[in-house]
Amino acid sequence: MVFDWLLYPLRHRARQTLLAAPFPAPWLPILQALPFYRHLDERGQQRIRDDLRVLVAEKHWEGCGGLELSDEIKVTIAAQASLLLLNIERDYYPGVRTILVYPSTYRTMPQRDAIGVVREGQANLGEAWANGPIVLAWDAARHGAVDPDDGHNLVLHEFAHKLDLLDGLADGTPPIRDREQFAAWVKTMTAEFAQLRAAAQHGRATVLDKYGATNTAEFFAVATECFFERSRQLRERHPSLYGVLRDYYDQDPAARED
Repeated sequence: MVFDWLLYPLRHRARQTLLAAPFPAPWLPILQALPFYRHLDERGQQRIRDDLRVLVAEKHWEGCGGLELSDEIKVTIAAQASLLLLNIERDYYPGVRTILVYPSTYRTMPQRDAIGVVREGQANLGEAWANGPIVLAWDAARHGAVDPDDGHNLVLHEFAHKLDLLDGLADGTPPIRDREQFAAWVKTMTAEFAQLRAAAQHGRATVLDKYGATNTAEFFAVATECFFERSRQLRERHPSLYGVLRDYYDQDPAARED
């Protein structure tokens, strides 16, 4: 953005003021109802509380389809998004300005195809627009937060897309810290994506959701869900994939479960 460098000191001071205030007491029971939050150590819980406050304050939140936004909705979604940032610095998802929340499944906008035929919008639970908002269905977002073992988490999936897009490309490779880590990432993700596609084509069961075989961007998002939701299974069955995700997120959720 133009003059963004001028706004940074103001934003930094606003964040300092925000985090110097006591954490809102009504928000604590909302957080404590989330299994992933209870499994974190004291430092991790503090980081989640800090980061979610920034996300709630700085993003534009909008209820859609008649949904009235509540503290529970904002805190539950922001806490999950903060989990991805627990040990990495990504400036609170700079590519996310607006978070749209529907009560449940919604339909995407109708689209006109190449020959001019208007196609009805599809039923959807979430989207992450490259240069736009994140869209979420609240019932699915909440279910992903309170059921940590089913391998599905809508919020982690969509916000992982936004991490992927930090370099401007939806290619399943977010910005990587160094050349060695990048090389390991490309080698492992390429092999694991091919393996999932083969499993999907032949109908073989896998710990990873087969939706990840759609393309490399969806593979990264699905792998992120599995990394946090089925950590021990992923570590056991796909140790190389678990390893590159552990290095990227700088977290070891399977060890937390152990």
